Amino acid sequence: MSNQTVVVDPVTRIEGHLRIEAETENGKITKALSSGTAVRGLEIILKDRDPRDAWVFAQRICGVCTLVHAMASVRSVEDALRIEIPPNAQLIRNLMIGAQYAIDHVMHFYHLHALDWVDVVSSLDADPAATSQLMQSISDWPLSSPGYFRDVQRKIRDFVESGQLGIFAKGYWGHPAYKLPPEANLMAVAHYLEALEWQREMAKLHAIFGGKNPHPNFLVGGAPVAISVHADAPGAGQTSVNTTGLQKVANIIEQMKAFITQVYIPDTLAIASFYKDWFNVGHGEGTGNFMCFGDFPTSRGSMFDPSSLTIPRGIILNRDLSRIHELDLHDPSQVQEFIPHSWYEYEGGKNVGLHPYDGETKLAYDGPAPGYENLDPGSTYTWLKAPRWKGHVMEVGPLARVLMLYASGHEPTVDLANYALGQLDLPIEAMFSTMGRIAARTLETKIIVDMMDDWFTELNTNINAGDTRTQNSEMWSPGSWPREARGAGYMEAPRGGLGHWIVIKNRKIDNYQCVVPTTWLASPRDHEGKPGVYENALVGHDLHDPAQPLEILRTIHSFDPCLACAVHVADKDGNELIKVNVS
Repeated sequence: MSNQTVVVDPVTRIEGHLRIEAETENGKITKALSSGTAVRGLEIILKDRDPRDAWVFAQRICGVCTLVHAMASVRSVEDALRIEIPPNAQLIRNLMIGAQYAIDHVMHFYHLHALDWVDVVSSLDADPAATSQLMQSISDWPLSSPGYFRDVQRKIRDFVESGQLGIFAKGYWGHPAYKLPPEANLMAVAHYLEALEWQREMAKLHAIFGGKNPHPNFLVGGAPVAISVHADAPGAGQTSVNTTGLQKVANIIEQMKAFITQVYIPDTLAIASFYKDWFNVGHGEGTGNFMCFGDFPTSRGSMFDPSSLTIPRGIILNRDLSRIHELDLHDPSQVQEFIPHSWYEYEGGKNVGLHPYDGETKLAYDGPAPGYENLDPGSTYTWLKAPRWKGHVMEVGPLARVLMLYASGHEPTVDLANYALGQLDLPIEAMFSTMGRIAARTLETKIIVDMMDDWFTELNTNINAGDTRTQNSEMWSPGSWPREARGAGYMEAPRGGLGHWIVIKNRKIDNYQCVVPTTWLASPRDHEGKPGVYENALVGHDLHDPAQPLEILRTIHSFDPCLACAVHVADKDGNELIKVNVS
């Protein structure tokens, strides 16, 4: 097999586009480049605005992980001004973030990533009775009768016979890398459809506490909603959460737990059992270095105190789970962003690393956008910067969090991880892989949704004891602010550690920098030539067919970038080999 360059463009999130170029020798990837092909520039838009308004703009960075940028932004202002929030506000925030995890992870598994492993067309050959038997052998989910799966199969057949696969169009159906039997494919497609309806119901939790979804409301100093114990009369409670709203939240949490426990976890284990080779250590591993900013503070704790975080903050280096290194988001020697291969300029030059407090967002191009063909690793090739922790390339996300919880001895995580790996007869080291990353996302969804039960119980206990306070406005007035302040707002977004750094001068935003999970993961090479996480993770992959690079999609999607409406694959001369619309 001749050497060639395979280009997948775009592999995207919703608001941005990602290009992957992979050089191959005899069908094996030897080098990869990751290029962000769209510039955001929101840091520029935020300059000179009121810090209390920053979250409204920042939240629009992403519409999929809809609330996370608002949360990080609000926390950055609270950190700068040292504003503590009431326990109820902390609990409400935890519940909203927890719901976002559940929605985002389920959506990713079924709607953005499962079709890399599930052959939709193969499901037409399934026996609905055998599919029912399979489902009932792994779960007691009620939608499991032969008639139910026969109806789902009929819907898929109608799509195919009409020549319009709709949401399932333009996949690599029939690719030899698909290993699931037809019955498992039919089961997974049925749950794909169920998850569409499920996530719509789950989003109502955000509407109850935040007024709407997507982009719910937030507030510096607390939660954007009041709690009323006297708001059950007709027409009352339109701007507060009453007992009816709280009962709806309880029902939503129960529905979350049921689907995750009875559908999502069994499906993950069933699919993973057919792809155990994707658990091989080093198969899709990014770097072996993992970073967590931490999240979910206890209600009486503080975001300013890392010891109060349920998901701990820290660093794991070289796969060593026996030692957790300390992470300080304010330390200019720890978190830095480099731009030697990015289409940006720093006043101090291309090889300078800047902490986000001192970060600069200055485009290196005044005229037309740069071209994206034939990316050159010796030059600039992306709109993404290269963030590093003490010079290390770091992976963030579900795998980093699960490993951090596991390494810190969090019993529910240790028990669940050991159970899942035991079902697959795999060691903990198998998690350092593409399929391990997928399994980690499923495990943490279960862990966090179980936590939501405790947060909701505590919220109700506070309310029943007469504590309905959700806001702290004591330091919210600009008259009490210092002339200059800076803060780091962080959270563990579903895709990984998210940081917003703010510098406030004379009550206005003087500098604002966001370092998002995808920047850590999809970064280019840095000033020392070290590849980013995606670039590392693809090296060593064997491509069965360069015109259908399913293996590239499997690993890149395991980090959870959103899929593109169209994927182009080109040879090294720029000739299009195939155009695939990805659903």
